[in-house]
Amino acid sequence: MSSLLTRARRDRELDAATRAPVDLLVVGGGVSGAGVALDAASRGLSVVLVEKDDLAFGTSRWSSKLVHGGLRYLASGDVGLALESARERDVLMRRTAPHLVRPLPMAVPVGVGLGRRDALLVDAGHRVADVLRRGVGTPRSVLPRPRRVGVEEAVRLLPGVRREGLQGALVGWDGQLEDDARLVVGLARTAAAHGASVLTRVRALSVDGEGADVRDALTGETARLPARAVVNATGVWADVLSPATRLRPSKGVHAVLRATSLGSPVAAMTVPVPGEANRYVFALPHPDGLVHVGLTDDPLHGPLPEVPPVDRAEVRFLLDTLSAGLEVPLAEDDVVGTYAGLRPLVAGSEGRTADLSRRHAVTRDDSGAWTLVGGKLTTYRRMAQDAVDRVTDLPCRTRDLPLVGATGPLPRGVPARLVRRYGSEAGEVAALARDARDLAPVAPGVPVLGVELRWGVRAEGALSTEDLLERRTRLSLVDAWADAARPAAEAAAEELLSAR
Repeated sequence: MSSLLTRARRDRELDAATRAPVDLLVVGGGVSGAGVALDAASRGLSVVLVEKDDLAFGTSRWSSKLVHGGLRYLASGDVGLALESARERDVLMRRTAPHLVRPLPMAVPVGVGLGRRDALLVDAGHRVADVLRRGVGTPRSVLPRPRRVGVEEAVRLLPGVRREGLQGALVGWDGQLEDDARLVVGLARTAAAHGASVLTRVRALSVDGEGADVRDALTGETARLPARAVVNATGVWADVLSPATRLRPSKGVHAVLRATSLGSPVAAMTVPVPGEANRYVFALPHPDGLVHVGLTDDPLHGPLPEVPPVDRAEVRFLLDTLSAGLEVPLAEDDVVGTYAGLRPLVAGSEGRTADLSRRHAVTRDDSGAWTLVGGKLTTYRRMAQDAVDRVTDLPCRTRDLPLVGATGPLPRGVPARLVRRYGSEAGEVAALARDARDLAPVAPGVPVLGVELRWGVRAEGALSTEDLLERRTRLSLVDAWADAARPAAEAAAEELLSAR
């Protein structure tokens, strides 16, 4: 079956979903829900996924875009979770999404806010993490072993690092996603290729063990979608449909900077937060000349916003903490965008949300519906496996199941950006170009190409201008880019959606 997600397919499959029960109805189009849909469909179950907004609308697009081996969990003594993270990182990097995940050096400057004792602890953590890497079979050709480097190499990796007192750096390696939203779209399209119906703009009004009552946001019509089993995978909002679910959500803020503000680093920079154990601020270099700086971790109470706001004080905290390790302190003018995400932490003991476990849980409520909560992006596949294991005895296949774009030869003669973001599908994306302008940036100073907008509508289920700017291209991470590209995105959405 085709992996292409289009408006016409959505409408057709929504109508079919009202007529006969499917084996599994999944509610939520983030990484957890898309992962559950793929897992179930690849086992041979009939599957419908409904999402009230767009794919990756919530938490799944606001991550640090790391696929990490759980060094932080080692520091808190949770070796089991660290091992699970290392194993799932290996699956992503070598089997399911090697086109979307690349190795990233993570450098911790020594002597710049990191004393001898703390340096020894970080070094020990790196070495234990390397043992886990070897234990799960990730070769050194994918993730090199950790090492300590001298001052000269530290400055090469982190050109903006403060020189005074610098004694070198501890360098470990982890995985970095090209784009978290692109991973979710890849999961959804791969699920669709295995027969799943992926229905965005369909809100679940209520769920039970035999289906859900839903409303089509595009028409306003309501319907009943029958199913033999239901999984609520709505993340931090899971308690809306399953009130018995207990969560302690927290908010994590990132600031997006020009890479030139930090000297265009080639490694991630890690700076400890003064006065707090096992808490750091990271500066993560990304393609297109950006660095993402994060992460705050603050509990939230009361009704949760769909798009969390970012306070000036939160950005100032990130800039001040990172500036302590830089030769030239950062200013607010260096910030070109901000974003915040909500973590669906399972409620536990009192204390900092930063200390709560990132383990997941699968529970069943009185209605018979299952709820998947907790966890993190790196371990989405294992989370999905555990959820689908509750509803079928068929064996899981996702450990060795590549996502769309992950297999086949990489095309030649197409822009490198397309290969980086679409893998083996880059040639198909480029083929949508009507003329040379479609293979050029959509606006001056903007990295996205015109064909990416066309592909978002033709293949990836985008139904609006905001879907294109926010989640298919991520232009909205930089305010000026989104403003400049909006006319092109509006034109692409209007042209292609009207032609369906």
